[in-house]
Amino acid sequence: MVSRIPASTYRLQINADFDLYAAARLLPYLRELGVDWVYLSPLLEAEPGSDHGYDVVRHDCVDPSRGGPEGLAAVATEAHRLGMGVLVDIVPNHVGVATPVNNPWWWELLRHGRDAIHALAFDVDWRGDGRVRVPVVGDDDLPTADGAIHNLTVVRCGDGEPELHYHDHRFPVAPGTWTEGDDANAVHDRQHYRLVSWRSADDQLNYRRFFAVNTLAAVRVEDRDVFEQSHVEIRRWIEEGLVDGLRVDHPDGLRHPKAYLDELAGLTDGGYVLVEKILEPGEQLPESWATAGTTGYDALAHVDRVLTDPAGEEPLGALETSLRGAAVDWHEMVHGTKRAVADGILQSEVRRIARDAGLDRPDVRDAVAELLACFPVYRSYLPEGRGHLAEAFEQARAHRPDLAAVLAELEPVLFDAVHPAAWRFQQTSGMVMAKGVEDCAFYRSSRLTSLTEVGGDPSVFAMTVDEFHHAMELRQAHWPHAMTTLSTHDTKRGEDVRARIAVLAERPERWSETVRRLLELAPLPDAGFGNLLWQAVVGAWPASRERLHGYAEKAMREAGDRTTWTAPDGDYEAAVHRAVDAAFDDQVVRDLVEELVAELAGPGWSNAISAKVVALTMPGVPDIYQGSELWEQSLVDPDNRRPVDFDARAGLLASLPDRDPAPLSGSVEDHGVAKLQLTALALRLRRDRPELFTAYDALAAAGPAAGHVLAFDRGGAITVATRLPVGLAARGGWNGTTLALPHGSWADAVTGRTFSGEAPLAHVLGEHPAAILVREA
Repeated sequence: MVSRIPASTYRLQINADFDLYAAARLLPYLRELGVDWVYLSPLLEAEPGSDHGYDVVRHDCVDPSRGGPEGLAAVATEAHRLGMGVLVDIVPNHVGVATPVNNPWWWELLRHGRDAIHALAFDVDWRGDGRVRVPVVGDDDLPTADGAIHNLTVVRCGDGEPELHYHDHRFPVAPGTWTEGDDANAVHDRQHYRLVSWRSADDQLNYRRFFAVNTLAAVRVEDRDVFEQSHVEIRRWIEEGLVDGLRVDHPDGLRHPKAYLDELAGLTDGGYVLVEKILEPGEQLPESWATAGTTGYDALAHVDRVLTDPAGEEPLGALETSLRGAAVDWHEMVHGTKRAVADGILQSEVRRIARDAGLDRPDVRDAVAELLACFPVYRSYLPEGRGHLAEAFEQARAHRPDLAAVLAELEPVLFDAVHPAAWRFQQTSGMVMAKGVEDCAFYRSSRLTSLTEVGGDPSVFAMTVDEFHHAMELRQAHWPHAMTTLSTHDTKRGEDVRARIAVLAERPERWSETVRRLLELAPLPDAGFGNLLWQAVVGAWPASRERLHGYAEKAMREAGDRTTWTAPDGDYEAAVHRAVDAAFDDQVVRDLVEELVAELAGPGWSNAISAKVVALTMPGVPDIYQGSELWEQSLVDPDNRRPVDFDARAGLLASLPDRDPAPLSGSVEDHGVAKLQLTALALRLRRDRPELFTAYDALAAAGPAAGHVLAFDRGGAITVATRLPVGLAARGGWNGTTLALPHGSWADAVTGRTFSGEAPLAHVLGEHPAAILVREA
C-alpha cells in the first residue's frame, strides 16, 4: 500500500550547471507556486559532461557533478522542512559505456570477459568468437588485408597497467596478454573484446543496447544479484528517508517489467512508483503492475485531442496529400518505418532473436522483422498481452503470405512465455516501435504536427467531449494517482507550441494559403517536410535562428527519407537551412510568418490556458515541466532542456495579487502571467484541499455554443475550459450558453465571483479561457 502520494510534482533537469544545491535553493519558490513534490532527473553518476543523466556509469553514488550525496541531502532536508516530497527518475535498463574507464562494470567486462565478476550484468551473446564487439572503428582505420586496425596503440598508464588506445578511446588489456614491445594489433587479438567498424553495429553487435545507441549497454536487472548491486544507492535513499518516490525509465526494455516492479515495491516498502510507459490508443496498463501508473503521455494525448477541431481533419489531410503528391496512410507508413528499423539499425536484435529461437536462417530473420513491424503496441508481457502477439501474427500473414510456413514455425516459440526468444522479442518490439514511430514516422507526418507527440497516434485526429469524459472516468476508477503532463524532457514540441499549432485545425484554409506561399518563396525539395518545418516555425515563433536550425537538422535527419545522421545529403540540408534563414532574412517571408503568428497567438494562448487547467485538475497527479508555468515554446530536445529563468518566475509570482485576474493578451508578446496565476491556483488547491479532487463527474452546457466548453466536477472543484476558440469567436461568443452547476454556490477561485444553477458561460469565462469554481461551505 502506497503510504504517501503527491498532490503534484515539478520536474527539474539536474546537471552540472543546475545542480542539487540549486534545486534546494529553488524549493521555496516551488512551494509558493503550490508544488507538492520536487521531481528530479537521474542522479546516479553519469558519463562525464552528460546533461541528462540517463547514461549512468556507477550505481553506488550520486553524481559529484550534480551535487553528490551532500547535494541530495540538501534537497531532501529542505523539501521535507517545507512539507514537500522528493521523486527521482531512475534508469534500470541500461548504463553508459561511451568511456569504458568511467564504468567499472563495463571496464571489468572488457578486461576479463565471461570471467568478469559483473559479466552477468550485461546481456551479451557470447556465441561465436566469445568476444564483445565494440563498434568504434572509423572508415579510415578499418582493418587492412593483414587484419590490422590503424591508429591502435598500447599505452602504459599511470598505474603501470597497459591499455589499448584508439584515438580518444581507452580500453583495458587482459592480464597476461601483453609484454613489452608487443604489436598493438596482436595485443588486440588476445582481448575479450573486438573493436569493429561503427557500421557493423546494425547487424553484428552482440550486446543489447538502449534502442540503437551503441554507447548505452543494457543490464540484466532480472538477475537478483544485478538488481541488488544496481540499486544499492537507491536503497540507501529510501532507507535514509531522502527520497519518497521513484519514476522508472523505459520499463519496456526490461525482460520482466512486472517482476522488476515487484522487487522495487519491496525495496521501497510500497512507495510511490511511476513508469515511463507509452500506451497505444485503447491499450491499458497491466493492473498487475506494482505502480501508481504512467508518467502521463496518455493523458497528454487526450488533452490535446479534446481541444482539436475535428473539422480540420479533411482539409489538412488534403493539403498534406497535395504537398506530398500522394495520400499518406499513417498505418502503412508506420509499418514501413518499423520494418526499415528492424532490417536496419536493430537488425542485430532481430538476428539475436533468431539465434535464441534456434532458427538462425534468413527466412526466419525476415519473419521476425515482419512480426516486429506488425506489432500493434510497444510490447506484450507474456502471458499477459497474448492478444497483441496474435494480432501481429495475423497481420504478418496477411502482409507476407509467403512467410506462412516460417511464421507457423515461430509461433509456438514466441508464444512460450519462458522461451529466451520470446523474452527477447518482447524487449525488442518496443525498441522497433520507438525508433520507427516516434523517431522517424513522426517527422514524416505533417497533417497536424501537434498530434505527432510521444504517446499519441496522429491517425486519431480529435476526441469528442464525451470520449474525453469516458477516458477520465476510467482513469479516476483505475489509475487515480498516475501522472498527468503536457511537457516533458522527451516531448517533440512544448505544450504551448502544440496549443498554437492546434489552431490550424480551425483555420485550415488560412494555413494552406500561407504554407503554399512560403514554399514558393523558400522552395524545398520536399514540400511535405516543408509543411512540418513551417508548422514548427509558427508554433515556436519568436524563436532564435540557432534554435530553428537545430530543430530543422534533427527533424530532417530523424525523418530519414532524404538525409540521415550517418549519410547526410548536403544539398538537401542546405535547402532546408536556407528556408529557415529566409524566416529571418527575407522580409516577405518574415512578414508572412509574423502575420499568421499574430492571428494564431490569441487562440493559441486560449488553447494553452485551457490545456493547462484541464491537465492540472483532471484525475491523476499533475506534473509541471521546468519553466512551463509560463509559456512553454520549446521544440524537441535538446531545445527543451535549455536553462530556465527561475528568478523571473519567482518575481512574477510574488507580484500577483490574490483576486485581480492577470490579463491574457492576444499578442505574441504575452509573457504568460495568466498561465502562471492559474497554475499556482490549481496547484495550491490540489495540495491544500485534496478533498475537492476525489471524484469525476461530467457537466453539460446548454445553448448555441455548448460544443465549445469542457467542464467537469472533481468533487468540489469544477473545471470549465474553452474549446475551439476561433469557432467560438466566429459565432459571436457564448451568446446565452449556460453551464448547469451542481447544487450549491460556487466561487471562481481567481475572481471570487459566485455562481449557481444555470451559470452564464459569458460570465464564468469572462476573465480567462478557463476557470476553476470551488464549492462554498
